[in-house]
Amino acid sequence: MAAAADPVKIGFLVKQAEEPWFQDEWRFAEQAAKEKGFSLVKIGIPNGEKMIAAIDNLAAQKAQGFVICAPDVKLGIAVERATKRIGLKAMSVDDQLVDGNGKPIASIPHMGISAYEIGKQVGQGLLGEMKLRGWAASDVGALRLAFDQLPTARERTQGAVDALKAGGFPVTNIVDAAQSKTDTESAFNAANIAFTKNTHFKHWLVFGMNDEAVLGSIRAAEGRGFTSDKLIGIGIGGSKTAQNEFSKPKLTGFYGTVLISPKRHGYETAINMYQWIAENKPPAPITLTTGTLMTRLNQAEVRAQFGL
Repeated sequence: MAAAADPVKIGFLVKQAEEPWFQDEWRFAEQAAKEKGFSLVKIGIPNGEKMIAAIDNLAAQKAQGFVICAPDVKLGIAVERATKRIGLKAMSVDDQLVDGNGKPIASIPHMGISAYEIGKQVGQGLLGEMKLRGWAASDVGALRLAFDQLPTARERTQGAVDALKAGGFPVTNIVDAAQSKTDTESAFNAANIAFTKNTHFKHWLVFGMNDEAVLGSIRAAEGRGFTSDKLIGIGIGGSKTAQNEFSKPKLTGFYGTVLISPKRHGYETAINMYQWIAENKPPAPITLTTGTLMTRLNQAEVRAQFGL
């Protein structure tokens, strides 16, 4: 526990410092630092070597703890060893750290996103809009952009599939399209193949692991004459990609996105770490957050509510 005289210093280490999501997390962590009067050290850690160097650097700067989104979750044991060696408190954010057997490391509290629940929100949103439009389920294909080698991606799309099934959507109408990468271009290519093979559907529901997956598929569908009245795509992330799509004067098939809040992940983890250091109050072992469905119509109020 930090003595009253010790100024509290906390590190916030992220794997891709240039990504808007991590920039936002840092911004909200800074807000927590201003409120509580601790100093925040922000470090980008694109690989394992830089991660270990950053932890050593924090120790040299007399920090008492850090929040981390590691470049690879399998570096969990390395993080745990470093914290024990140096005597720093650690908490993971976004990606949960695992040991050599892929089991979560219990000694490191975690705040993450419930990928499965967010996927369910996507599935429920797709169904709700489909019913509003009065589409007959037999005429509708549901395209799942799959990137199953990434557990988060698999859980997100599985959540959407389960919500569709629970809502009575015919399982035989769910079409898988495997992406080679997680970007718009590979989604476009994967969707194109799926649309070619399934020309009998009049309408499409589209979902995937992120906004880019859905946008790539929407572009592929548009190339085949599917306008916004025949398409409902819901992404995940609430990224710039989604905002650009909403700001277009003409409606597109990109109906909505489940906005995940970087505020909780940046602000709350920093506050949790501060309370752990200053008040000896450890964070909950695991906290999972969900998102909010944001569409063209409600985007202004949703973004305001999320402090964006």
